[in-house]
Amino acid sequence: MRLPFFGLLSDRSPLDGLIEHYTKINECVDVIKESMECYVAGGACREFVELAKQVDEIENQADLIKRRIRNHLPRGLFMSVDKGLFLQYTKAQDNILDDAQEAMQWLAMRPVEIPAQFQKTVIAMIEEVDMACEHLGPALTATLGLINHEHLDRQGTKDKFWAIRRRRQSIFKMKNKLCSEIYNSDMDFKDIYQLIHYVEKLEGMGHNTENCADILRNMIAR
Repeated sequence: MRLPFFGLLSDRSPLDGLIEHYTKINECVDVIKESMECYVAGGACREFVELAKQVDEIENQADLIKRRIRNHLPRGLFMSVDKGLFLQYTKAQDNILDDAQEAMQWLAMRPVEIPAQFQKTVIAMIEEVDMACEHLGPALTATLGLINHEHLDRQGTKDKFWAIRRRRQSIFKMKNKLCSEIYNSDMDFKDIYQLIHYVEKLEGMGHNTENCADILRNMIAR
């Protein structure tokens, strides 16, 4: 493992920016959960439009954080992790927010009446995405702690990656089942198209959360 030289040369490691960027994911998922409750209750209501704008604002804030930490990287010699992995991780973490933003944009295009038989499953899927994102925070913190020699719990850190993968597998199965049921329903085709894209973007959030876990795993690989 590379030594954390950068910490000797600067008050702040670029790795700290990853946690700051991660907090925006949590904010985004909270808004999506709230927006779905609003949407199910009344379609594209006024509150939903405001919540969609909140997601845009959070994504913009996250982009600023991402650009700042990517534009102020030290030379490769002084990074405590491989710079390529670091850049991959920032991209994967940012993709979670991009998918969240696109999910909201699909619902906001036009009002869709979500049939009662799909409402619980969609909300359950959002809960799974929320849990996957929740697991990413401890996984990121544990990884950075291991890299910075703040602890030696390698197995405990790996267990956090597996928790994310299990959630991702659950999200993937829910997406496939839900898309099949929606496609075979009596809904208007425009509604089917719109709702399936929304579900796929939710699944994309889970997929990119797993990508983040895989990159973190590579960061601590011997």
